Amino acid sequence: MEEVYNVHIEPKHAGENENSLMQAVNDHYRLPPELLNFRLSGDLCSHAEFFRFGRSVCYGRFAKTPGQQDTHSPDLTSSTTFDGNSLILPFNPTEIIDNLRLERYASGRFGQFDRTLKSLYYWLRPFTNRTLRSYIQRFRANQWQSKRFPNWPVDTTVEDLCESLLLLSMKAKSIERIPFIWFWPHGAQSCVCMTHDVEAPAGRDFCKQLLDINDGYGIKASFQIVPEERYEVTEEFLDELRNGGCEVCVQDLNHDGRLFDERNEFRRRVFLINQYGRDYRAQGFRSAVLYRKADWYQDLAFSYDMSMPNVAHLDPQSGGCCTVMPYFIGDVLELPVTTVQDYTLFHILKEHSVGLWETQCETIIAKNGLLSFIVHPDYITEPEALVAYTDLLALLAGLRERHNLWHALPREINHWWRARSRMSLVRHGEGWKIIGDGAEHAVLAFAEIRDGRLVYQLPDAFPDAISHLPEHRRRHG
Repeated sequence: MEEVYNVHIEPKHAGENENSLMQAVNDHYRLPPELLNFRLSGDLCSHAEFFRFGRSVCYGRFAKTPGQQDTHSPDLTSSTTFDGNSLILPFNPTEIIDNLRLERYASGRFGQFDRTLKSLYYWLRPFTNRTLRSYIQRFRANQWQSKRFPNWPVDTTVEDLCESLLLLSMKAKSIERIPFIWFWPHGAQSCVCMTHDVEAPAGRDFCKQLLDINDGYGIKASFQIVPEERYEVTEEFLDELRNGGCEVCVQDLNHDGRLFDERNEFRRRVFLINQYGRDYRAQGFRSAVLYRKADWYQDLAFSYDMSMPNVAHLDPQSGGCCTVMPYFIGDVLELPVTTVQDYTLFHILKEHSVGLWETQCETIIAKNGLLSFIVHPDYITEPEALVAYTDLLALLAGLRERHNLWHALPREINHWWRARSRMSLVRHGEGWKIIGDGAEHAVLAFAEIRDGRLVYQLPDAFPDAISHLPEHRRRHG
């Protein structure tokens, strides 16, 4: 288990703002609000710590019971009780889930020494080649296998926690079946999102060929463009991507790795980044090297961000959001990166097979999550890497045949997830009805208890998802 950072937070009193206790679980499922009822068992302590709740590793404040020993990462499962129709919890689920999604458990992990090494690396980077850089990055990440949290290669703690809490809540109310709004449109089992970060002139020049390769497998992608210093960005180049049915997003400002180093400099750069976003007609943003500070996202004039990794043991900034679903950071929708990047796979793990990607896909599909990929045009120009990428496309094509997967652009996922967040379930005769803009694309699902486990049930028949895929698929193949 990771070390405890003892972040001080003002104590929360039992019974205070109880609706907030259910917010994260309600947002995950879009349940009828009256079907959940959580209450705190007591006052929460002032310091956040790691603890366990069944199989889930959590981080936050919790109510300590009389006589409870101060043990490292205690298991609070036995501290959960029922009172009538209410589930009595020793922690605030919304606070815990926010702590995971926003990486608050990693507070204080990056000290002055790390910042100094980072500055030195980026100062020397122009004088190094890829082989030397990958050696340095492997050396820095050589202890990654000893990290027990987040869980490698995919962490689904948020989904596991939501499932456990819904299951316990159903048991508290003695109900076997509960309705919710399914995660993806038209009953899709999961969603696939391909993104390409263009880092250098060679990658930019390979984009046209990459469009043709992707089209051979029915894939449309988002291309993240670095606006300054790296390469010339012409309107003709951007139009070529758009006319190919793809999306253009902004990647950082100049990709020097220093966007989040200092607050005032961040504001200066973000002013320019936002301007480029308007010029490129871009709705989405991604930072270079997946550096991030969620508390600063309020300055971004973008509808969504794609900079949060699910688990980041091998990234320069460690951590991870521990979820495979989109989620909101204020008004910005986060589309987490849920699979290993091609650079990490090829140059740090030294693998050119799709085995790890396939394992991650299986885990994410089992949780009905978002399979999001970062593949750099710059790195797949090498023959062995290009073979691995086309193997990935073939893998995704096969998964699409076996599972009802929605292949979507980031902007389409953003549009759907925002629409779903505003939908509601209301009584309709003896059943339920989804209301709200876009409800015609939503599917009523049910969570059921079977053999003591929570399972999801979709209607036996729903509209053919393929005929309702986003407009880029209808127009371009």
